[in-house]
Amino acid sequence: MADVEIEIEEQESEQLYFPEPSERQLTARAVIVGCLVGSVVSCTNIYIGLKIGWAFGASIISAVLGFSIFSILNRKLSVLETNIAQTAGSAAGYMSSAAGLLAPIPAMMLLGYNFSWYALMMWSVSVAFLGVFFAVPLRRQVIDVDKLRFPTGTATAETILAMYGDAADALAKARVLVIAGICAGLFTLAYHFYPVLEQPPIHEWLPGVTFLAVAAAWGFKVYLCPSLLGAGFLIGPRVVLSLVGGAILGWGILGPYSQYMEWAPGPVMAYENGPRGWLLWPGVALMVSEALGALAFSWKTFVNAFTMPVAKSLDEEQTVSGHIPNSWWIGGLIGGSILAIIITQFVFDIPWYLTLIAIPVSFVLSIVAVRSAGETDINPVGGMGKVTQLIFGGIAPGSITTNLMAAAITSAGASQAADMMQDLKTGKMLGAAPRKQFIAQLCGICVGILFTVPVYFVFTKAYDLGSEQLPAPAAMAWKAMAEVLNEGFGALPPMAEESILIAGIIGLVIAGLRQIKSIANFVPSGLAMGIAFIVPAYYSLVMFYGLVVWLIWKAIAPSAAQKYNFALASGLIAGEGLMGIVNAGLTIVGIHALGDIQLRIRELLQYLGLQ
Repeated sequence: MADVEIEIEEQESEQLYFPEPSERQLTARAVIVGCLVGSVVSCTNIYIGLKIGWAFGASIISAVLGFSIFSILNRKLSVLETNIAQTAGSAAGYMSSAAGLLAPIPAMMLLGYNFSWYALMMWSVSVAFLGVFFAVPLRRQVIDVDKLRFPTGTATAETILAMYGDAADALAKARVLVIAGICAGLFTLAYHFYPVLEQPPIHEWLPGVTFLAVAAAWGFKVYLCPSLLGAGFLIGPRVVLSLVGGAILGWGILGPYSQYMEWAPGPVMAYENGPRGWLLWPGVALMVSEALGALAFSWKTFVNAFTMPVAKSLDEEQTVSGHIPNSWWIGGLIGGSILAIIITQFVFDIPWYLTLIAIPVSFVLSIVAVRSAGETDINPVGGMGKVTQLIFGGIAPGSITTNLMAAAITSAGASQAADMMQDLKTGKMLGAAPRKQFIAQLCGICVGILFTVPVYFVFTKAYDLGSEQLPAPAAMAWKAMAEVLNEGFGALPPMAEESILIAGIIGLVIAGLRQIKSIANFVPSGLAMGIAFIVPAYYSLVMFYGLVVWLIWKAIAPSAAQKYNFALASGLIAGEGLMGIVNAGLTIVGIHALGDIQLRIRELLQYLGLQ
């Protein structure tokens, strides 16, 4: 998850658990529960990702829920089965990102392209596996030789072992998650019928307070969103305060100034000629420059990636029980590459030779993403995509489709490769067989695709991309980058070029300051500030509410806050995300009030000839 850092103490030994040879590992129940939990997370990631541009991992929640479900049934999973559950869940959970459903695909739709469900399903299958195959040959180096920390993978291993030390503690966390999910889901369903619950119009209730009306017009109004409230619990003060600072700077200062100067004279929320369209450009510049700057400052990662000694010879690796045969990943990589070439040619009309270039570029940048995740726990998927957009802006100038979808291949590879390596790190610490994790990962991807693609269509059919319901900030950034590379800076609104230059310099400065360890935790997030320029201000504010609640909770009951924070936040995110699917379905069939339900039932009965 972008910009969320987890501090893990160095372990004296890589392996923390030594299983018995007979311990069960790759079982149907472990794979099934992991796939189902991960798919639920992936569906909620569609919802929250199209709102704020981020996705949340499913490793820990899959481990906790998998353990808890079978403990309740008095058929507890083994440690290694729980590891398989988190592996399958992690793979399924990241399919929303790996399939490009949070950025490149919606960016294409914003540009006027439409896709059938089966075309998008084939596209997802063609790119989802590449990152997994990329990760296998890198495992020997980054885990066995370099022993990179992979903080999320390490945290997952420690969480699994902690659950087996105290089963009651794990069940308590699962109970909190379920209760929070139910409450968030009921609230989400309620505000579908009574929108005032989601956005109380305080500025209308207090008409004499002119300031409130002006603030509301610029997005500074009350907005109650359980998933974003939960996100505020998780992403930490630095990122949340960066969001609030970006909202104030963008929507409170630069937006009004751009309208006053007639650079953006249209309505506040208009993309064509309003402040929202003008703010998009400095916001994107800030996000892109910080991402690319961070990559530039991490030049050692690039050097290390290309000077990796061989940890074990291929023949020796083949003899180790439980390791992934080279024929599996080599054959899979060849097959996946051929499939990607065919699908991109027929679905997106991209010449085969350009896809053939995109795949090795994706592999190179996946190496960087894996090492970045191993060293910092940050997977710079967005930055990897922007690098590819720049490359293909030169290779295939004037082709927006090629620019976006080549970058989509890169982001898919980076997303899945880093995710796979986090899981393999967990497995290393628990003494698991990589081969069995590899199989679980493939199962999770397949099931995740079956869930996420239909849910994506439900949301995009119910709500317009780029609207207040689905602002799709990551997609806006990809779209803007592709347009600039295609049309040139002449298509920008007045003073946008200057704002891009200034924001770009600020992003590079932020990336540089983040390299100074003594002040890194106090440097704002350029990514978060850029997102705050793109989404309405109330999205940033609701995450600030979550941070305030978390800080109060931490001050009053620090042990409970530390123990249940992840479970509560995950429940809020999952509850609204899942009920958001229901709300989208109700919107599609035209049920906006309780009275509409009776009307639709009567229409259905009449259609069936039962009335």
